[in-house]
Amino acid sequence: MNEKINTFLSSGLLEKYLLGETNSVETEMVESYIARYPEVENTYNTLQHNLEIVAKSNAIEAPKHILSAVLNELDDTPVISLKPKNRYKKWYKYSIAASITALLFAGTSYIFYNQNQKLSKENQVVVDELFDLRGDIEQNNKMLDNVMRQLLKLNNPETEKYIIKGNDRAKDLKTVAYINAKEKTSMIDVVSLPDLPNEQCYQIWAELQGKMVNLGILDKADRKLRNIPYMEDALALSITIEPKGGNTIASVENSVAQISLQ
Repeated sequence: MNEKINTFLSSGLLEKYLLGETNSVETEMVESYIARYPEVENTYNTLQHNLEIVAKSNAIEAPKHILSAVLNELDDTPVISLKPKNRYKKWYKYSIAASITALLFAGTSYIFYNQNQKLSKENQVVVDELFDLRGDIEQNNKMLDNVMRQLLKLNNPETEKYIIKGNDRAKDLKTVAYINAKEKTSMIDVVSLPDLPNEQCYQIWAELQGKMVNLGILDKADRKLRNIPYMEDALALSITIEPKGGNTIASVENSVAQISLQ
């Protein structure tokens, strides 16, 4: 049973619906859940059965002397005699009229029931679509907010732009680094990366105090602006070819690109 159904069952709306205490919106919602989810329908039937048991257990039996008093009162009340012919004729007409009325009522009720079920399902579809749409809007707003933050960083006058191009071993390699020393932020935009064998990858490093510090792996499929660790007083950025998954020590002999930050 999913969380949505659990939340509904614990809300107490089914009990309110059985007691006739729901408003029109709640009634429509309850009937929609009963029609759509078997778990809700089973719970509703169980509650209805339990309610009948409680009602019967609390029912008060009428005193026996009341029936006798009613019968005695009927015996004392004059009864108007009707001719047999007219009585049966009227009864026959009333029976036909009642049957026709019952059939019309049943047919109308069936039509209204089907229409109500159809409308309930359509309303539920609309509600679900609205929830999905709201989720998409929130996700898009988060993405737009992230893009706006990145644009603000790029447009900041304190942000320095460094174009990193590949050497003869990777002529088509091109990345752009954006470093803001004041806000201590670093970003990199992978423009193009030459193909590598499956067992190799590109890795970017910062040269700092005579050692190479790992800043992450560059993936050809990851062609977008992303954050990388900011290194205070970094002297240069280098890109090397490493075994798949990256390396803990830079393979300087496999360097394919380098740029000074001084």
